[in-house]
Amino acid sequence: MEAKKLFLRIISIGAAIIIISGGYVINKAFTGNTKFEQEEVFVYVPTDSKYEDVKKILAPYIENQSKIDWVASKRDYDSNVKPGKFLLKKGMSSFSIVRALRLNTPVKLAFNNQEKVQDLFVRIASQIEPDTTKLNEIFTNDTFLQENGLNKDNVMSFFIPNSYEFYWNISPEEFAEKLTKEYKRFWNDGRLAKAKALNLTPAQVYTLASIVHKETAKADERPKVAGVYLNRLNRNMPLQADPTVIFALKQKSNDWNLVVKRVMHNDLIVNSPYNTYKNTGLPPGPIFMPDVSAIDAVLNPEKHNYFYFCASVEKFGYHEFATDYNAHLKVAAKYADWVKKQNYKR
Repeated sequence: MEAKKLFLRIISIGAAIIIISGGYVINKAFTGNTKFEQEEVFVYVPTDSKYEDVKKILAPYIENQSKIDWVASKRDYDSNVKPGKFLLKKGMSSFSIVRALRLNTPVKLAFNNQEKVQDLFVRIASQIEPDTTKLNEIFTNDTFLQENGLNKDNVMSFFIPNSYEFYWNISPEEFAEKLTKEYKRFWNDGRLAKAKALNLTPAQVYTLASIVHKETAKADERPKVAGVYLNRLNRNMPLQADPTVIFALKQKSNDWNLVVKRVMHNDLIVNSPYNTYKNTGLPPGPIFMPDVSAIDAVLNPEKHNYFYFCASVEKFGYHEFATDYNAHLKVAAKYADWVKKQNYKR
């Protein structure tokens, strides 16, 4: 009987220890340990971070750091920190938080509508870890430019506007490698053949597309506008594209916030290789990042005999096209009269 009582006592003590230990573990690892009100937040752990760095990053979002420390030590996270972008959800336990810090969340990186390549680097750097300095070094060094048949004036033509998926902590070298694959995928045999038939390189197609994009916001009109410029190039006529003059004015003044609603006669004399009123052929590089519809409009231009176009006052957003200069002057006079009535100063 005494042995039975002793056995039961030992069992009771063991059960109590298990309950107490279990409660301790549950409290440490499996109770909510966040203090943010949003349903979810992202935290960013830079490359080469140590556990002490992670603690500082987590501090604004964690209720009890000692619980995180306990789980991190048990899960060997404190000696094996992972860089990246990580998702935390409201009410997460310490166990779930440490587990989440091992699940790198992909970044959907998007870029478009950039006017110059430095703006593009700023846009990209705001979405992934490499900064603008590193991006500039990787994409404008001589080796990269030579390998891709580019130069510092037209390097933006390497970037095809789209949405891409990367990890936030991707290295500059890996980023360049992945974008190179995307560039080659875009410039497939079909597009390359069409560019060659136009006697243009991919970079030149991109540059012309940037002008077409700026000339008309109407995607369905872009093949016709592209046809005009290609007709002019084939005749060795100056493109006389107002958007290139605006770009030249901004570049010369170094004021990229300059607003030019209307190009004036005095603007046409600006001394710049981007002034297509003074220079024949294409400018040195793109004046804007065109969207894919503009690139494909150049590759698939409408075939016609138009050499001139002017904004329409009857179908706003579109243009009226002319085959000869006299017909163009009539359209231009109609547009000038309309502009005068609007009392535009610039």
